[in-house]
Amino acid sequence: MRSDYLVWALLIGCAQGQAAQRTVTNPSSVELASGDAVITIDGFCAEATGDSECKTVITRAEFEKVAEALQPAMPQPLRLKVANAYAHNLRMAAAAEKRGLDKTSAFEEEMRFARMQLLAQDLTRALQEDANNISQADLEDYYKKNQASFEEATLARIFVPRAKQTAGTRENSEDAEEEMTKIAAELRARAASGEDPNKLQQEAYARAGFEATTVDTKMEKVRRAGLPPQHETVMDLKAGEVSQMFSDPSGAHFIYKMIGRETLTPEDVKDEIRSAISKQRYQESMKAFEGNVVFSDAYFNPQEATATTQTRRRQKEKKAVERD
Repeated sequence: MRSDYLVWALLIGCAQGQAAQRTVTNPSSVELASGDAVITIDGFCAEATGDSECKTVITRAEFEKVAEALQPAMPQPLRLKVANAYAHNLRMAAAAEKRGLDKTSAFEEEMRFARMQLLAQDLTRALQEDANNISQADLEDYYKKNQASFEEATLARIFVPRAKQTAGTRENSEDAEEEMTKIAAELRARAASGEDPNKLQQEAYARAGFEATTVDTKMEKVRRAGLPPQHETVMDLKAGEVSQMFSDPSGAHFIYKMIGRETLTPEDVKDEIRSAISKQRYQESMKAFEGNVVFSDAYFNPQEATATTQTRRRQKEKKAVERD
């Protein structure tokens, strides 16, 4: 997001001044001109004038310039928080300048670091805007290259436990697993011959020792990305076909039957494609600013650096002894 750090800094700087916050006096329905006052600080001027009635006025145009710089289209509730922080920090900044705090070397370093961070955030926003600049041709090209990922299927899935339930406990013996594997293979063959997947699912639970319950094996709007990687070949089945038996280490056998499949149109998935292209482009653009950084362990992690040095020294001494 645009200048999140600056919004945070502005608000956190006012954390101790919440008791002095002022609230909105104009109804939200009132339209103000750009030169109308939206913040008035009575009894305060950045430049001391000695006038007891001195006041600082910030117009709508002036405040919205700040708000837009901090966060474009800033929501109304946040605008009031920023306004309170802005008024508070104006006073604090003026007092700090009178003390000469803006002339210190520490302030210079703070400004240098803040400038780097704000520039980095502005570049992030610019790169995101570049990534979002997607043409119709880009959308069509992505759809053609990834058409298989936009297929949606209706499947029936039969789940066969690898272990049996005996007297309230799971029986994990090799014999029990072998028996359930044979049962799964049998149920798979019966599914391929046209038996109802729901009835087969109930039988699978019963033969595994689980309480029989009403089940619904139907899975709708299934995409390749929504299946485990080793199960993705299910999407290549024709209507009515039954998959191979998938035996997963997670503790089950899976059997799928293809009920029907359709390919979503480019119009159906245009927002999804736009988001995918934008994300991919942004990640690619950020790679230039990642990695290739070495931090000194001796400075940032001295305990581990010392332990590593000692280990290397012992290894070196051991090799020296072995040579002798």
